[in-house]
Amino acid sequence: MSGSIEDFERPIAELEAQIERVKRLTRDQGIDRSAEIAQLEAEVRRLLAELYANLTPWDKTRVARNPKRPFTLDFIRLMFQDFTELHGDRLNGEDGAIVGGVARLGDQWITVVGHQKGRDAQERHKRNFGYARPEGFRKALRLMRLSEKFNRPVVCLVDTPGADCSVTSEEHGISEAIAHNIRDMFLVRVPIIVVITGEGGSGGALGIGVGDRILMLEHAIYSVIAPEGCAAIIWKDAKRGAEAAEALRLTAQNAKELGAVDEIIKEPLGGAHRDYDEASRNLKEALERHLAQLSPLDSKALLRSRYERFRHLGRFRDTSQA
Repeated sequence: MSGSIEDFERPIAELEAQIERVKRLTRDQGIDRSAEIAQLEAEVRRLLAELYANLTPWDKTRVARNPKRPFTLDFIRLMFQDFTELHGDRLNGEDGAIVGGVARLGDQWITVVGHQKGRDAQERHKRNFGYARPEGFRKALRLMRLSEKFNRPVVCLVDTPGADCSVTSEEHGISEAIAHNIRDMFLVRVPIIVVITGEGGSGGALGIGVGDRILMLEHAIYSVIAPEGCAAIIWKDAKRGAEAAEALRLTAQNAKELGAVDEIIKEPLGGAHRDYDEASRNLKEALERHLAQLSPLDSKALLRSRYERFRHLGRFRDTSQA
């Protein structure tokens, strides 16, 4: 099985290990065990369907953090053609936690920007575990402005625990960079589609999170703070992350209900980390559909709609006097 083995997935992992043993025996002994293998694989699918239909918010948090989950560069490789990566913020430096460049989505040229985590120790260090620095946010905005100049839509892929909070990032203006991005993304005069593909954490997500459409993969999370951080603040105990995850309402289903996202993108059975190809096909179809809806709008209508979309977030009706 791809990815880390979570507690709720252990029965599945044991069955998959059994399947591998049977396959190995088949190869070594030359005996046909296809019927037994098919039966075991059907049981795996049944268990996956049952488990993933009943995930708790904490389970979904762990799925969203799975180290084998597809990252931005995986989606770019599978969904886009002719990707050319662009580097640097033209002010201070390059940040590997955010990648971006120009690519084709079908017949349409776009700009794609997204967080990138790492697979191994070396890449995780290079990518700062997906915690973007000020240089990363400034690079992202520079690419969006470049996209505006050439009338190309923008796709932002969000997958970060949060923004980098080191002393160096504070000295380089991390808060200003995020705030600047949030403000200026409301003014970019081309369609912007934001997709939360894994973790949508705090200001790190919001720094590239303003768009005309906000989409979310089925088992992704979107939250003002990590559950452990919330638990540490509220209860002075980071181990109560599962309780915090429930209270934060951070799942895609919660976000859709609250109006924070426009569409939930279905993931393969057992999560996106089990089938990159299917996850990418589902996301690509949604991107093409939403771009087709947004492309006919003139820039004034686009900016007005984007502004109104976010102004409506958090509205409530007082029924106490009714």
